Amino acid sequence: MKEFDGYVGVFDSGVGGISVLAEAMRALPHESFAYFGDSANAPYGEKSTEAVRARSEQIVEHLVSSGVKAVLIACNTATAAAAEHVRAAYPHLPIIGVEPALKPAAVSPASDRILVMATPMTLRLEKFHRLSSEWSDCAEVSTVACEGLAARIERGDLDAPDLKELLERLVGPYRGRVSSVVLGCTHYPFIRRQISEVLGDVTLFDGGAGTARHLAHQLQERGIAAESTEPGLVELRTSSTRPGELDLYRRFLAAALAGC
Repeated sequence: MKEFDGYVGVFDSGVGGISVLAEAMRALPHESFAYFGDSANAPYGEKSTEAVRARSEQIVEHLVSSGVKAVLIACNTATAAAAEHVRAAYPHLPIIGVEPALKPAAVSPASDRILVMATPMTLRLEKFHRLSSEWSDCAEVSTVACEGLAARIERGDLDAPDLKELLERLVGPYRGRVSSVVLGCTHYPFIRRQISEVLGDVTLFDGGAGTARHLAHQLQERGIAAESTEPGLVELRTSSTRPGELDLYRRFLAAALAGC
């Protein structure tokens, strides 16, 4: 009997990681997933590293105790702050993280000027600085700390004027100055259209599909991929007690599966 023979646990600070969950569901249609959005403590990207690490450790501990066979950290901030620590605590458990898709953007022929949109914490941690240094020779890389954007996406109503105004303040100054945009937070793929409306003709990159492929490879390599040919089950959970929160999660998942 395998040590981890249950489902895949996925977590994020809120709804953002649902964009990665949808990619994982497409890549692994026979796997079952439990998604936990920590919306009561969102956004992670504006908290301290220590707070995000402690919360991530608590969530992974709960997922392990409930029988996961793998954990997908569907949050750039939590990956940067906590992935190494939880991997050390559970060395036999596949723990997959997500990081800004700077590599695929940098090697793209159309990406000579890249804007990385991310949370303040993601941009200030050493993990991102190493990634940026590795690929900065391939393209001109600019960054923008999108304070408040993930929290605004958490509220839904993504076509409201205040969201457009926030994007104008954050990335409007880069209009015409960049050719590609790296969406360095899993919340941001939900507003791909809105970002393009502000920045114009740019290519958008996010790490969701690559993360899903890496998860699939890990499950196969470790011999713990689902053997069933039936569609897997998906359960959505949240720490928020706000009325209608899970309905919001379901709407985000439906949008992600439909291609936003």
